[in-house]
Amino acid sequence: MPTVGVKRDFLFKALGRTYTDEEFDELCFEFGLELDEITTEREIISKEQGDSKASDASDVILYKIDVPANRYDLLCLEGLVRGLQVFKNKLEAPRYRRLSPDSGEPQRLIITKETAAVRPHAVAAVLKNITFTQERYNSFIELQEKLHQNICRKRSLVAIGTHDLDTISGPFTYTAKAPGDICFRPLNQTKEYTAAQLMSLYKTDSHLRHYLPIIEDKPVYPVIYDSNGVVLSMPPIINGDHSKISLKTKNVFIECTATDLTKAKIVLDMIVTMFSEYCAQPFTVEQAEVVYPDGKTCIYPELAYRKEKLSGEFINKKVGIRESTERIAQLLTRMCLLSQPTGVGDEIEVEIPPTRPDVIHACDIMEDAAIAYGFNNITRTTPRTYTVANQFPLNKLTELLRQDLAAAGFTEALNFALCSQEDIADKLGKKISESQAIHISNPKTAEFQVARTTLLPGLLKTIAANRKMPLPLKLFEISDVVLKDESKDVGARNSRRFCAIYYNKTPGFEVIHGLLDRTMQLLEVKAARGEGYHIQAADDSTFFPGRCAEIFVRGTSVGRLGVLHPDVIGRFELTMPCSALEMDLEPFLGHTAEILLTHDVPMQETFKHPFSALSQSQPALPSRLPSTKTVFGDLSSHAGLKALNDFLADRSYIEGFTVSQADAAVFDAIPSPPSQAFCHLRRWYSHIKSFQMERARLPSARSRFVRSPTPPASPNNNSEDDIDLFGSDDDEESAEAARIREQRLSEYAAKKSKKPALVAKSSILLDVKPWDDETDMAKMEECVRSIAMEGLLWGQSKLVPVGYGIKKLQIGCVVEDDKVGTDLLEEAITAFEEYVQSVDVAAFNKI
Repeated sequence: MPTVGVKRDFLFKALGRTYTDEEFDELCFEFGLELDEITTEREIISKEQGDSKASDASDVILYKIDVPANRYDLLCLEGLVRGLQVFKNKLEAPRYRRLSPDSGEPQRLIITKETAAVRPHAVAAVLKNITFTQERYNSFIELQEKLHQNICRKRSLVAIGTHDLDTISGPFTYTAKAPGDICFRPLNQTKEYTAAQLMSLYKTDSHLRHYLPIIEDKPVYPVIYDSNGVVLSMPPIINGDHSKISLKTKNVFIECTATDLTKAKIVLDMIVTMFSEYCAQPFTVEQAEVVYPDGKTCIYPELAYRKEKLSGEFINKKVGIRESTERIAQLLTRMCLLSQPTGVGDEIEVEIPPTRPDVIHACDIMEDAAIAYGFNNITRTTPRTYTVANQFPLNKLTELLRQDLAAAGFTEALNFALCSQEDIADKLGKKISESQAIHISNPKTAEFQVARTTLLPGLLKTIAANRKMPLPLKLFEISDVVLKDESKDVGARNSRRFCAIYYNKTPGFEVIHGLLDRTMQLLEVKAARGEGYHIQAADDSTFFPGRCAEIFVRGTSVGRLGVLHPDVIGRFELTMPCSALEMDLEPFLGHTAEILLTHDVPMQETFKHPFSALSQSQPALPSRLPSTKTVFGDLSSHAGLKALNDFLADRSYIEGFTVSQADAAVFDAIPSPPSQAFCHLRRWYSHIKSFQMERARLPSARSRFVRSPTPPASPNNNSEDDIDLFGSDDDEESAEAARIREQRLSEYAAKKSKKPALVAKSSILLDVKPWDDETDMAKMEECVRSIAMEGLLWGQSKLVPVGYGIKKLQIGCVVEDDKVGTDLLEEAITAFEEYVQSVDVAAFNKI
C-alpha cells in the first residue's frame, strides 16, 4: 500500500483540532487507513544515510499513513483532510465544476499522427488563479510523484507535466521527432541538450534513469511545443526549464501523455480536484481542448459524476447489519458518496464523484458502507451454514511422507519454483523446446525465467552450495512443478513431485533404490507387476547410459531413478558421482470421490420412521426404538440436547477426530432434528447425516455413549426376580465402600510418589570415520572423548579396518534419552572437522 507522509502540525491545523497519537490512530482505523509510523525527517535521513547526513534535517513530526492502493484521492494532504472532514460530518463533499475561459478560446493541445508510435494519448486542463505557499507547492509536487509510482506505473502508462501558463503561449503541439531533432534546456540545467544527449546524461541520475527504457529504443521521442516553438516537456523523461512552476505561479497548465487514455483521465481528474480548492473560485477548473490527428476534439477534464442504484437489503446482507435505507444513505454520504433513498422500496441512489474511480461495482459501495458503519460495531453472529474442515488429501500424504523420509536419514530442502531455462534444459542434457515449461513473459533476472518442470536442478544446486559439508549428502524435496496443460482454463497445472538425491564418493544407487522400496512400502504398493510396482531399464540423457530405470505403478510410468550422467554433474559444478530419484505422487491418492463438506442447514425436517408401514391386516411386529438415554442425559429432553450441544461446541465428533460408530449411535438416540437454538448440535447432526449410506463401514467406538433402554414392566409379570429374598443392604454400604476406596487410592499414590522415577537410557555405538589414512586416530579419539554433556557416559572403543589402510573409530556410549540425542552427538563430533569426515550410528539399543 502507498504511504503518505504528512506533517502532524499542518494536518491538525487543516483538520481544525489537535489529536493525541492514539486518537488519530483510532480515527485512521475508523476511516479504513492505518497510521504506520510516527517519525521525523531527521530520523528518516539518519536511518537511510547515517547520522552525519541528518545533522541539518528538521525535527518536525511526520505521520506516515498507509493508504489503499486504489484510493488516489488520499495520496496528498488536501485529499486526506477533505476525506476525514466529510467522514466526521464537519464538511460537505465539494462539487467540482469545469468552466470555460472568461475571455477568448480555451487552451488547445494538438496531437499529431507521429505520436501513435510512442504515446498516442494526451489530456490537458488549466488551474486558474491558484495561490501557492511552500507547503502547498511541496504537496503538489509530491502528489505527482505518488501518482507516477502508483496508477501511472512509473510513468509507463501516464506521464504528468505541469507548466507556468504565463511563460508559454498556445496552441500547444504534441508530436514525436527523431532524438537528434529535439533540442531544449531541461529542468534545472544551464544549457541545451539534444534528446540523445539527455539519454546519456540521465543514465547516471538516480531518479530519472529508471524512466529512460520507456522510450530509449523508439525511433522517435515524444515532445510538446508551444506556438513559439518552446519545448514544454519531453515525456515521460523531463520537463523544460522555461515553463517550470514556482511559488509565484498563478496559472498552471497541466498535460498528461499516456498509452492508456482511461488512466490519463483519472490522473488529470485527481490533480485538478485536489488543488482546485486553492483557486480564486474554489473547486473550479478551466477546460482545455485536445485535438486528435483525425480531427476529433475532446474537452478535458471530464470531471464526470455518475449514479448507481442498489438496495439497502444488499448492503445489510453483505455487511451483516440491519439498518434502515435512510441510515445507509447517511453512511455512504460520509464516504463522499452522496446518497439518498429513491422511495421505491429500499432502493438507494448513489452519486459517485470524479475523485472516486475506485468505485466500480456495487461491492465497492457496500465496502464503504461497512467502513462508515465501523467493522468493530458489526455484531458477531454464528453462520447459518456450517462446514467441517478436512485436510487436503495431497497435502496430508505429503506431510506423512516427509516425516518418514527424514527418519530414513534424508534432509529436506525447499527451493524456488522459478528457475532459469538452462537449469531444466541444457544442464540436464535436454532441449527447452521439448519441455512443457511455462515461461515468464518479462523475467527480472536470468535465474527466474521459467517455472520448474523438475525438482532435480534445485537439489543439485543445493548440493553445489554445500559441497564442503561432510559426505554423504542425502537430500529430498516434495513440492510442485508446473506443466503445460491445454485442458486447464489457465493452460497449466501443478503436479506434486518427490525427488531424492544421494551424493558421495560412490554413486550409491543401492541407497536410492532402497529409498524407493521404502517409499512404496509406506504407500502400501507391493513390488509386483500389474497391481504393484516395478522398475524397467530406460534411456534418459540426464542419467548415465545403462544406469537409468523407469518406475511403473499399476502399469503407469510415475518417474525415474538412476545414476546421473557425469556431464550433468559437471554442469552443476559437482565432482563426485550422484544418484537421484524423482516421481509423481498424485497417482498414489487413488480414485476416492470428493465429498462436499458444506451443508446448508435445513429449516425444517420430517423424522421418518425407520420401519416401513405395516398393513392393518397384519399383526404388528414388536419393535424397539433406539434408546434416548445417553451419557449426556435423555436426548428427548431439552436438558439432554443442551448438554450435547455444549459438548460439541469445540468438537467435530463424539469421539476422537474422525467419524465413528459413537457418532452413529448418538445420532440414532436423537428422536428428531434439533432446533436452531442448538447450533453446534445442528452442525454435527447435518454432518453425521451425510454418512448414513456408509455407516456400516465406520470404525467402532472405543466407549459406550448410549445406555440400554429399560424394558417396560409387565402388569401380569410377578417374576421372582422382583423380590429381594435376602434383604440386600448395598445402598447403605455404598458410601462406606466409596470412602475406603478413596483412602486406599490416596495411600497408593503417596507410596508411588516416594519411588524414584525411572530414567530412560540408551546404548549407542558410533562409527567415526576419518578423512584418510594419515589422520591421527589417537588424537581423533581424544577429541571425541573430550565431548562432555549431562547424561552422556563414554564407553569402550576400538579401531576397525575399513580398507586401503584406513581405519574407523568405533566407540560406545550410554545416554539419557531426555538429555542427549543422536543429532546432538553427531553435530558435536563432526565439529572436529580436521579429523572427522562423518559419523554414523552403528547400533542403538534401549536399556
